[in-house]
Amino acid sequence: MTNKISPDQQPDPIEAPHLLVEPAPKLGFFHRLRTYFLTGIVVTAPIAITIYLTYIFVDFVDANITPLIPARYNPETYLPFGVPGLGVLIAVIFLILIGFLTANFLGRSFLKFGERIVARMPVVRSIYNALKQIMETVLAQSSTSFREVVLVEYPRRGLWAVAFVTSEAEGQVSSTAADDDKVISVFLPTTPNPTSGFLLFVPKKDLKFLDMSVEEGVKLVISAGMIWPKEEGEDEETSADKKPALEKT
Repeated sequence: MTNKISPDQQPDPIEAPHLLVEPAPKLGFFHRLRTYFLTGIVVTAPIAITIYLTYIFVDFVDANITPLIPARYNPETYLPFGVPGLGVLIAVIFLILIGFLTANFLGRSFLKFGERIVARMPVVRSIYNALKQIMETVLAQSSTSFREVVLVEYPRRGLWAVAFVTSEAEGQVSSTAADDDKVISVFLPTTPNPTSGFLLFVPKKDLKFLDMSVEEGVKLVISAGMIWPKEEGEDEETSADKKPALEKT
């Protein structure tokens, strides 16, 4: 327990300069205003940007889907105001209906017939097959792509980077690069924009799998290592207190 030194008990600076207690500097009025202003930006910016992007998406879908509805079936015909999100609702119902029809035998037959026609078109078939593979990989419920976070030594040995497993390599890549071990396709994102990056084919033994979700891994990449995933049973304050300060050399 430390004893506080009152102002009238301050030691002589000549006799005991090491015992002097300097008062904490007071923040100026404009400095406090600047701090409040930046705090307000940090709080409101994510909310405002999310609302704005959602509004743009809903407005875009409504503008392109709502005009396709016959006037007699359009609720806006009988209402004195527009119905926001009507186009999005119609699009969702339409996609559900398409999925339902495709799931049965007749729908699959029509789909295969259409794919055979597309397969005879030189340029269109390449675009269609590429987009189909991407959609099946990202949206398939049985797919494990983009669901595992790993560490890979990049750009040289001793330096580690966060990457995401996409699939297990196949074909010529697997047979050429394999050395008695599975070759894994990983996507190495860039910081702070994770939509660009590099495709690497790495032996599984050279990967270190992390116990974190893809969302946590993406946050780690976007924040440039400033937002770390919380451990089990740990709150944000405890996680922040555990972060050691970097020693200056």
